[in-house]
Amino acid sequence: MKIEVFYSMRCGKCRLMETATHAALEELGMDVEVDKILNPQVAIERGIMSQPALWINGRLKAQGTVPLVSEIKEMILEERRLEGSGAK
Repeated sequence: MKIEVFYSMRCGKCRLMETATHAALEELGMDVEVDKILNPQVAIERGIMSQPALWINGRLKAQGTVPLVSEIKEMILEERRLEGSGAK
């Protein structure tokens, strides 16, 4: 599983997104690295217009807002189900 957060060092919501994502993974008992995308050009190329943004397995899951930990857990579980089914 690949999890990425579009991250700006001056963005409070970005830090919250990263923290909430780590909390969701911890509650699920999963050891997955959360990569920070620090280059705004990469985010623009992916169509992001506001920060923070969360991708799981290359799919945009949230942008411009910080989902609840419970919502991020559901996003992660959904992606894990898709991985198991072989869906892309």
